[in-house]
Amino acid sequence: MERPPDRAASVLRFLAELVAWVAAPWALAAYSWVLAVVAVLLLIGLPTVFSTPGDKAQVIVAVPGAVTVLLVLLQLAAAVVFAWLAWPASAAVPVSVVAASVLVTERPRWRWLLSPDRGLKLTADS
Repeated sequence: MERPPDRAASVLRFLAELVAWVAAPWALAAYSWVLAVVAVLLLIGLPTVFSTPGDKAQVIVAVPGAVTVLLVLLQLAAAVVFAWLAWPASAAVPVSVVAASVLVTERPRWRWLLSPDRGLKLTADS
């Protein structure tokens, strides 16, 4: 099974990630600047370090597809929760719409990531 094309999903996913990277420290800074910094490091660092082979060009630490799906869900949850905590509804509602759109557009990629035959290349010799 080949990785499905996902340009629209990638753009929406990246937009949601950007929101998470901004909204989380924005909301947490009122309580602790240390928490704000840790949140950004985790939200950016985890997906940078842990990725699924075949999903990214460069993999630092290889993880199963389920971990990549969970990392995306973490980003989406952070974007929505912290947008509602940090910003007015006029900003948080569009963030929630983007996150919901990501849940829909990411489904083909997630099916691929969770597929047991992902990345297996069968040839006539095998």
